[in-house]
Amino acid sequence: MSEAAKHGHSEAIDHSGLTPAQKIDNLKFAMWLYLASEVVIFGVLIATYVVFRYNNPELVKEAHETVDITLVGFNTFLLLASSWAMVMGLRAIQHNNRQGLLRWIGGTIVLGTVFVALQGVEYTQLAHENVAIYNSEFGMRFYAMTGFHGFHVIIGVLWALWVLRQGYRGRYDKNALGVEIFGLYWHFVDVVWVILFTLIYLI
Repeated sequence: MSEAAKHGHSEAIDHSGLTPAQKIDNLKFAMWLYLASEVVIFGVLIATYVVFRYNNPELVKEAHETVDITLVGFNTFLLLASSWAMVMGLRAIQHNNRQGLLRWIGGTIVLGTVFVALQGVEYTQLAHENVAIYNSEFGMRFYAMTGFHGFHVIIGVLWALWVLRQGYRGRYDKNALGVEIFGLYWHFVDVVWVILFTLIYLI
């Protein structure tokens, strides 16, 4: 008799020696470790900007006059809405609603794509105001933070497309873990943007 049978284990153990519950815990833990490493990187970028802002208040004030806060505020709303769509998508598949998952994840993709596009519009406007990464101390730090974040949004949109494809194939009908893991990443991207928006545009 196997050890699992002796102890009355009801969960199946695969060739890795892990039960499904253990595999889920490991995947979530791996994602949290990854996000922790991202926190460190963003933390360094933010700390660098805070020091620059403290030492150069006039440069920051001048740069603020060139920022289209209405555009960025609207873009922030879109990203927050995409996070809500992500939550609704996960909720849908957890209730065995595959079509709901596809609709809401599709909404996340559209909103994330528009966010990136409008960020490109903002960059174009700033370039016309001569705020660039090569000729402005503010611009160098601004583009480092917002550009790095934008890259994460693009990765998130591509990931969402993969989730959409897998969802269409019924991959998450019995196990929504893949959607949940993606949700952790997408919410992280949103939280980081709220911090950057507050620090760069509002304060």
